[in-house]
Amino acid sequence: MISVPVVDPSQIAEARRYAAEEAARAGFDVDDTGRVALVATELASNIIKHGGGGELLIGRYEEPDSRGIELIALDKGPGIANLQVSIADGYSSSGTAGNGLGAIYRQSQSVDVASWPNLGTAILARLEPKAQARKKANERASWGAVTVAMPGQDVCGDAWSIDESATSRTLLVVDGLGHGPDAAEAAMQAVRVFHRHKDHHVDTLLEYIHGALRATRGAAVSIARIDRAAQKIVYAGIGNIAGVAVGDGGVKHMISLAGTAGHNARKIQAFEYLFTDGIVIMHSDGLGTSWNLDRYPGLTRAHPTLVAAVLYRDYARGRDDVTVLVARGLGAP
Repeated sequence: MISVPVVDPSQIAEARRYAAEEAARAGFDVDDTGRVALVATELASNIIKHGGGGELLIGRYEEPDSRGIELIALDKGPGIANLQVSIADGYSSSGTAGNGLGAIYRQSQSVDVASWPNLGTAILARLEPKAQARKKANERASWGAVTVAMPGQDVCGDAWSIDESATSRTLLVVDGLGHGPDAAEAAMQAVRVFHRHKDHHVDTLLEYIHGALRATRGAAVSIARIDRAAQKIVYAGIGNIAGVAVGDGGVKHMISLAGTAGHNARKIQAFEYLFTDGIVIMHSDGLGTSWNLDRYPGLTRAHPTLVAAVLYRDYARGRDDVTVLVARGLGAP
């Protein structure tokens, strides 16, 4: 994802330009690119007007039935007092025409908003090419992620991926050692091996990744498999990727063993955790570990990408690549 600071009105045009360029690279035609640019402009304007500044994240998403551009507006302002009123065209709390949120909803295939008094606002807007577009409001998304390079870096050394089957959902988060292109290559190699051997047991799959990374600078790697039939998570990790299961049974911090995949891993072991439903959060060490979802009432019901974005906004260390992956459980069989 591209992170565009929006702390001054002059940066609204920059946010619009980055969004339009990403849409064009994704194959959007002129009209669809214009829609992306419009939504980016409205989001960036709202960040300035209502949030006192913040940032806009711009990236692509791909799911089994759709692909497109996602824009995430993040601020730490006063929050939205009445979301339903704010969505209506013509409403404004800042003396403007009041078309911002309404325009964002009209131009996007899906929009999700999270806001709390004095904790700011996060808005996720997803747009698809009109040829494939369909409204997706109120759908219960299965997963989402935020991945942002360390400030000053052009590429992110982190990566994530997901494999879905009828009875399980397997999650991967990788943090390539260091930063830049070499770290990114190690991370992408882990993703390739993950999909090549995805049907193996979690610990065996991690063994394959460990072996494949020997020719790279190495990485921290963790894998979580949510098993619906067995009502459990099977988790294995090497290095400092955090894995947390949040459900009816409370919060479970899952175990990654010390080492660096591709170089030194004295032991690879999978651990099992009871899990019927809820969310699983995995993140690289670019995110601090002091977060607590109790601070954000209702956030677990939001789109998983929005959950990831709020944690990124409030807990990114700012001196490292950061990836936050959030996935829902499959529910009891």
